[in-house]
Amino acid sequence: MRIKNAVLHTMEGIDFENGWMTSANGVITGIGPMGICPEQPGEEWLDLKGAHVYPGFIDAHTHLGMWEDGLNFEGDDGNEETDPLTPQLRAIDALNPMDRCFREALESGVTTVVTGPGSANPIGGQLAAVKTFGKWIDKMIVKAPLAMKMALGENPKSVYHGKGQAPITRMGTAALIREQLYKARRYQEDLERAEADEEIDPPEYDSKCEALLPLLRREIQAHIHCHRADDIFTAIRIAEEFQLDYVIVHGTEGHLIAEELAEKKVRVLNGPILCDRSKPELRNLTPACPGKLTAAGVQTALITDHPVIPIQYLPLCAGLAVREGMDREAAMRAITIEPARICGIDSRVGSLAVGKDADCVVFRQNPLTLAAKPEKVFVAGREV
Repeated sequence: MRIKNAVLHTMEGIDFENGWMTSANGVITGIGPMGICPEQPGEEWLDLKGAHVYPGFIDAHTHLGMWEDGLNFEGDDGNEETDPLTPQLRAIDALNPMDRCFREALESGVTTVVTGPGSANPIGGQLAAVKTFGKWIDKMIVKAPLAMKMALGENPKSVYHGKGQAPITRMGTAALIREQLYKARRYQEDLERAEADEEIDPPEYDSKCEALLPLLRREIQAHIHCHRADDIFTAIRIAEEFQLDYVIVHGTEGHLIAEELAEKKVRVLNGPILCDRSKPELRNLTPACPGKLTAAGVQTALITDHPVIPIQYLPLCAGLAVREGMDREAAMRAITIEPARICGIDSRVGSLAVGKDADCVVFRQNPLTLAAKPEKVFVAGREV
């Protein structure tokens, strides 16, 4: 990829009103103003003639490929509703990159997503960060596992109340999560003792505890689904108890407790905001939430929760947030560098910088408007 005469929005603190960028082997190799463009005679360059170039957009909470478009049970692989505690489940074993929504993501400029299990279970399984271009999920992975999915609030209650088993209360949900984390911590201690003393037998293999070891070691994050303020505080309580690296997913009532979240340095993947109040815990939903969170100093990214909101409307969600008070630059960062930083994948994606993946999207219009559509999308330097 060699592009020139473009407005480069790097999300790195410096933009180029008329710049160039090159890539090789899938990563950015150079970027700068046209005054120092390294163009050589005979080289083929793409002249963008003033178009705007942004990093590929990132949706940090989706179920892309888990609930396939246009299918019912046959394509529903997002919730294993047979056991409330399923940390051993891996998103990559269910993802179908042939789902046409991957193509729709690309066509809207979304080049990286975090996707995985839904919120039926208090512990749902392992989330993955993947590119939206490809046929074989193993070749599309940015990081897997990226995080352990947990859920508080209405969803686990609703699922298991109907089955007549725990949890049917918020107390029950928290207790199950805590119990499983304690088991995993004890399992970890037993493994360490056996490793230190050859006369001690290791514990019997436990797939659930094994899956939680990277979480306890802070090698992966806990992404905790919660909408209501009280559920958010429960998530913080459990995460602090086990010293987890955690992120709040949804945070619908975050605008009511923005100062408290800022004080705790809580990170929030906020959304969906382009939807109705479809259940009681969404009664305080407002598209002004992301703007209020960022104004309070809370690190915030915007999400669609696809298929709740179709993933191609991620830029439109950012535009709605701007309409409701969010700073435009903050909104652009909320679908590029901020989700990358929150999820710990910013060494590869989220901004235009030498050494990062050559994922970028070209617009002639303001990308946060309804009429805007990318002119070109590149993934790993390849026009897709």
